[in-house]
Amino acid sequence: MDTFQEAMVTDETLDPSDWTEVQALSHRIVDDAIGYLRDIRDRPVWREMPVEVRAFFNAPMPREPASIADVYSEVARSVMAYPMGNIHPRFWSWYMGSSNFTGALGDFLAAIQGSNLAGGNHAAGLMDSQVVDWCKEMVGFPASASGTLVSGGSMANIIGLTVARNVKAGADVGERGVGAIPKPLRFYASDQVHSCHRKAMEALGLGNRALRRIPTDAGLRMDVDALKAAIAEDRAVGFKPACVIGTAGTVNTGAIDDLQALAALAAGEDLWFHVDGCIGALIAIAPENRSLVAGIEQAHSIALDPHKWLHAPFEAGCALVRDASAHRNTFAVTPEYLESTPRGLASGQWLHDYGLQTSRGFRALKIWMALKEHGVEKFGRLIDQNIAQARHLTAQIEAEPALELMAPTTINIVCFRHRLDGASEERLKAFNTEIMLRLQEEGIAALSDTTVHGRHCLRAAITNHRTRCDDLDLLLREMLRLGKEVEAAARAD
Repeated sequence: MDTFQEAMVTDETLDPSDWTEVQALSHRIVDDAIGYLRDIRDRPVWREMPVEVRAFFNAPMPREPASIADVYSEVARSVMAYPMGNIHPRFWSWYMGSSNFTGALGDFLAAIQGSNLAGGNHAAGLMDSQVVDWCKEMVGFPASASGTLVSGGSMANIIGLTVARNVKAGADVGERGVGAIPKPLRFYASDQVHSCHRKAMEALGLGNRALRRIPTDAGLRMDVDALKAAIAEDRAVGFKPACVIGTAGTVNTGAIDDLQALAALAAGEDLWFHVDGCIGALIAIAPENRSLVAGIEQAHSIALDPHKWLHAPFEAGCALVRDASAHRNTFAVTPEYLESTPRGLASGQWLHDYGLQTSRGFRALKIWMALKEHGVEKFGRLIDQNIAQARHLTAQIEAEPALELMAPTTINIVCFRHRLDGASEERLKAFNTEIMLRLQEEGIAALSDTTVHGRHCLRAAITNHRTRCDDLDLLLREMLRLGKEVEAAARAD
C-alpha cells in the first residue's frame, strides 16, 4: 500500500462511527428536553451547586475519547440540573427572556446547517435579512432602513452609537480616528441609562465624560427641559452636541422617556436620536400598550432584544438604523478575499458590512421559526400579559401594609420592599437582601435588587411567558413569611 492509500485509510473525522447509536441518543436528548420544559414548575428556580458538582468543573482537559452517551450523562447531571433559572416562571431577576422550545429547535437546526452569516448567496443570509425586516416593521421603521442581528442589547446600542458618532463627527473618523474630530462630541441620556452606554463611549474613544447624564423626573423619565439646558450649555463652551439617547424602558424601573418630545428636540437641534429599546421597544407590537412607546418610529437608530420579549433563546439582539448608507459606511471594509462576484456563492449581500463581526452565527432561524409558529400578534399579547401581571403585583403590594412600592410601575418592572418599623436605610437593605437571598436559596423565586432615588429595594422584572398571577401571589406570601422569620431571627440575636 503506498503512502497516499495509507493516508486515506487513517483519515479521521468528528462524525460518529455508528450513526444508529447517535440517533438513539439524540431521541433520548429530545425526550429529556421536552420533559425539562414540561415539568419546569416541579423544580426549584435556582439551587446552589454542591461541592462535588463545583469540583467537576475543575477536571483536567480531556485527552482521550469518551462515549457520547457518557458525555451527555455528565451534562445532564452537572449542567442541566443547575441552571441560572431564567426560563422558570418565577424567575424575575434582572431582565431576561425565557426562551421557547421552537426557538431551541431553531438553534439546533442552525448549528446542524452550520452556515456562517458573514454573508454570501445562501438561504441563511436571506433569512437573516428577512428577520431584520420583520423587526423594522414591528417598530415602524421604513423598509429602506437597515439593520443587523447581534449578540444582544449592549452590542446593538454600540452599533447605533457608532453610526451616530461617525455621522456627527465632522471628520472621517474611520480613516483619521477620533483625534480628527474638530469639537468634542457630547451624547445625552437620562441618569437611568444602562451601563452599556458608558462602555460604548469608552470603546468609541470618546470617554465616559462624553456621555452627559440628564436628571429624571418623579417618574424617572428624562427631564426634557434639563436636556435643553445641557445642550445649550455645552454648545456655549465649545462642545458639539451629537446624540440624544432615549430609553424605552429603563433597566431599573421600566420608565419610558418621552420619545416624541425627544424626537422633536433632536430634530430641532440637529442631533442624532437613538433609542435604547432593549427592554421596551417591542411594546410597539402590544395592542393594549403600544402607545407607551409612541415616537420610537422617529428614531435614527434603535437597539432591541429578540431574546427578551420575543423569547428567543440567548443570544439575539438587533440594531436598526434608518439611514442604510450611513450604517454601511460606518462598518464596511472589503478585503480582496471577500469581494463580491456576479454570481455564485459570493454574489449575495455581505452582512458583516453592518457590524463588527465577520463570523456571525445563524441567529435568525430561532426567531423566524417561533414567529412563524405563533404569529407576531401572540407575542404582542404576551407583552400585554406581562404588563398586566406587573400591575396585578403592584396592586397587591399597595394593599399589603408590610410592603412598600418604591417606584411607579410603568410597564413590567416592579420595585418594592418589605417594611421594617423604625429601621434605618442600612438595616432595611440588609433585611430585604436577606429575604431575597432566602427566596433564591429555597428555590421559590428569583428577584434582584437595585437602588431607586437613593433607596434600596427589590425588583421583579416580569418577562416570562410562563408566569401566572398565582406565581406572583405566591411570591408575596413567601416574602411575608420570610420577613417574619428574618425579623424573629434578628431579635433572637
